[in-house]
Amino acid sequence: MALMDAIELLKHDHRMVEQLFRDYQAAASDQQRRGVVELVVRELSKHAALEELMVYPLAKKVLPDGAQEIDEHLAEHMGVKKTLATLDGLSAGDQRTDELLAELQTEIEQHVAEEEGEMLPRLRDAVDQQALDELGEALDTAKRTAPTRPHPHAPNEPPGLAMAGPVAAIYDRFRDRLQGRPTT
Repeated sequence: MALMDAIELLKHDHRMVEQLFRDYQAAASDQQRRGVVELVVRELSKHAALEELMVYPLAKKVLPDGAQEIDEHLAEHMGVKKTLATLDGLSAGDQRTDELLAELQTEIEQHVAEEEGEMLPRLRDAVDQQALDELGEALDTAKRTAPTRPHPHAPNEPPGLAMAGPVAAIYDRFRDRLQGRPTT
């Protein structure tokens, strides 16, 4: 069994990203801030890809008005991915970083509030605990091979995402190694 069910795992990811935003504010140098930005890009890219591939299709299927709700979440993800892609292309000390990260933090706070306040409680009510445990285990395993960079032009729903995601992940991890980026 998974240590956390799917909903607990998603909430844990949300808390981790919130901490990264605090870490950015506390960073003492441009290099430290850039390191935090790279972690934010990595963690949010993995989280979004896994939600799109594994959580949203389930929610779309089991929640009343799930298709409309998930379409709204996918639109929010697209905005986040575009911001992440811009952040990913900046270098340490770039003047735009503070503004873009503040914008991203606002987008993420709103998205998390909607997910945790509405969608995730409804998903917990609609799906049995065993399914949530199994999904949590699958999400935990999939994190190790998920894309680590934003891909705003890639498909964001199965089946296209299921085909593009692994290729993007391999490419991302290769780039991460070449650039000496942190691995998590």
